[in-house]
Amino acid sequence: MALKRIYKNSEQLKELNLFSHEWLINMILKDLKIFSQNVRKNNFLINTILEVNQNFDIIFIQEPSWMTIRTISSLVNCKDIPLVGIPNHPNWLTFTKEPCSTISFPRVIIYINIRLSSFQFSLCKNVINHRDILLASFFNDNNIFWIMNVYSDSSHSILKYLMDIEVNISNLLIMTGNFNIRDSIWDSSFPHHSSISDNLMIIADSFNLELSILTNQVPTRYSDMVSEANSVIDLMFLQSGSNELNNHSIHPEWRLSSDHAPIMVSVPITEENIITSKFSIMKNNKEEENFIKDVSSIIKSIKVSDLSDIDKLKDTTNSLTSSIENA
Repeated sequence: MALKRIYKNSEQLKELNLFSHEWLINMILKDLKIFSQNVRKNNFLINTILEVNQNFDIIFIQEPSWMTIRTISSLVNCKDIPLVGIPNHPNWLTFTKEPCSTISFPRVIIYINIRLSSFQFSLCKNVINHRDILLASFFNDNNIFWIMNVYSDSSHSILKYLMDIEVNISNLLIMTGNFNIRDSIWDSSFPHHSSISDNLMIIADSFNLELSILTNQVPTRYSDMVSEANSVIDLMFLQSGSNELNNHSIHPEWRLSSDHAPIMVSVPITEENIITSKFSIMKNNKEEENFIKDVSSIIKSIKVSDLSDIDKLKDTTNSLTSSIENA
């Protein structure tokens, strides 16, 4: 299929031939729109978030559910073992650690909108390597910046981890997630102060971050039990001096089946010009018919007899994606 690209300065549809079109979008990006939520181990909720929030640039997820994709043969056990994974979406790049065992799954995910591919996002396990912390880097105006997604359980193991290691990074734009700490500093309905909060503040200060506190406070976690009060345990830390400090938003009405409300913020960056494109085929024509035949043939040719580990599954899915893109 011969295609001629036509670039314009505004979003529009350009006909390339009788059958094919290409959407060309020239975006001027001045900030990163970030969405964060603990999904309470509900992958249906993750799929919904990815589908309906495509106006966001980055999505932080805490407490996903690692689901069984299929069972595979084991090299060391006579019984089949489960191959597990998390939700993916064609419009989002997925960043998470691979499980180290069947009982210790990572509890944080970062999704990056595919339109930000030119920012070269990268997961930095060489800097921070913990199943409950994701540190990712990206480039903006030839400088490197960082974002961090956090889940802290009741043992607060990530705080102990971060206090014990030395992390030499600058330009960390945001650290956010579910910290599971109640404190009067950020929750006016709670009368006590915790020494654990002091450690969190020390860690934030080491990254040149400040706690963002809303003037109009609303809970971020909503209890299922009448006897248990709602609370503020999902927190956001932004660069010291940022104009967005104390200006993030909490949306209890968007929490759906989770007990945690999503929190959102727009983080300023150096202005970037991004051009993205998307091909489409007009319905009910010969080109569509040929494409469907090609894709059907590709799917039928997939060899699924040897998907014994995650690497082989990734190779197969990458090959499938590449073949469909070239169909």
